[in-house]
Amino acid sequence: MQLKNNTTDNKPKRTPFAVVEAYNTIRTNILFSLSQNNGKVFTISSANESEGKSTTAVNTAISFSQLGSKILLIDADMRKPSIHKKVHITNTKGLSNVLVGFCTFDEAVNEINPNFDILTAGPTPPNPSEILAGSNIVNLLEALKEKYDYIIIDTPPVNIVSDAVVLAPKTDGLVIVIKDSYTYHEEFKSCLSSIEFAKVRLLGVVLNAFNPKNSSKYKYKYRYKYKNISYRGYRDSRYVRK
Repeated sequence: MQLKNNTTDNKPKRTPFAVVEAYNTIRTNILFSLSQNNGKVFTISSANESEGKSTTAVNTAISFSQLGSKILLIDADMRKPSIHKKVHITNTKGLSNVLVGFCTFDEAVNEINPNFDILTAGPTPPNPSEILAGSNIVNLLEALKEKYDYIIIDTPPVNIVSDAVVLAPKTDGLVIVIKDSYTYHEEFKSCLSSIEFAKVRLLGVVLNAFNPKNSSKYKYKYRYKYKNISYRGYRDSRYVRK
């Protein structure tokens, strides 16, 4: 199964070279960070909503799969799932069903291509944080490590709900997405404080939608301090757009 494009002529558009290289650089930096503790599982979140974390998660997973590694992308944003919409698959069964025992992982997982599987969020449960805090998610991830080379988990924004902070310590690290001309300094500081309090390993920060014409000190401060990779989302047979 290929990711569908959203063009009127049904012909995939070529992804700009800069976009492909941006995701490849993100992939390389994450792989380097994970290699320091032989990590295989990491989460992706943001300070607030609408910063592009889910699009980043999908495209990062695609980039990882192009190395020939077996990749699983899990949508753990059970409150506002979106990954199934981005890749045009159903969300009838997903993570919530698996964690409460309504179905098995094999019954819920979606094969996108031989190297890339997706577990959607599933129906929204009444208590997402409690489900993610339980032992079932730990047992699931341990079992999936035997099947996949890398597991990428999309989680809700850190400053909105506690889900990401609850889940991230159970993984090998967290990647934060912030959006240029959107994320306020204090919001980002609050996000980092929550991560530090939960003793989550921060793998890096991705600066999304960066505009090189905007030279404010705030934006460049984060760009150089964290060696962020800016990108703009485009859709073709590989990459998806928000």
